[in-house]
Amino acid sequence: MRQQRMSNEVFTENRGVFSPFEKSLWLHRICEANYRRLLILVRDFDGLESTVMARARDPSKPPLRLRVLERSVFTLEIELSHEFGRVADALGEPGARVRVCLDAKTVEMLSDQDRPAPSRILGQDAPLVRVLDYKWSLNYFLMRWLDHFVAEEYAAMDVPA
Repeated sequence: MRQQRMSNEVFTENRGVFSPFEKSLWLHRICEANYRRLLILVRDFDGLESTVMARARDPSKPPLRLRVLERSVFTLEIELSHEFGRVADALGEPGARVRVCLDAKTVEMLSDQDRPAPSRILGQDAPLVRVLDYKWSLNYFLMRWLDHFVAEEYAAMDVPA
């Protein structure tokens, strides 16, 4: 484990995973960055259809399905899944559920197939530090996954799936 000073913040790096001491501040920053990354993929949250496919510039990469689960004035809940296999019997993984806060311009990962919502896995009375650590792991994963889509030049297609 290594300690470094970065932007006036101290963090540790353990097995390549960035783990700041000021985790709540950095979690908010990741959620803001995830909003910007997801916006690159969809271009416009207001015009997002109920289900849209995003495709990489390289056609051999699996498409990404974005499905709007819930929409309100200030928030969207979206499921993000890779589509593996033929469309009729495609396996969608990881089934990441994210909340987009349109007014705050943040995206927070809520759960996926392998990682349930914090209240389900930790219980209602979990210590706040455990909830924060769990939310950190979810949103750090989302940040890295969205980085992949941006690097591979994924873009939502205008035609819904």
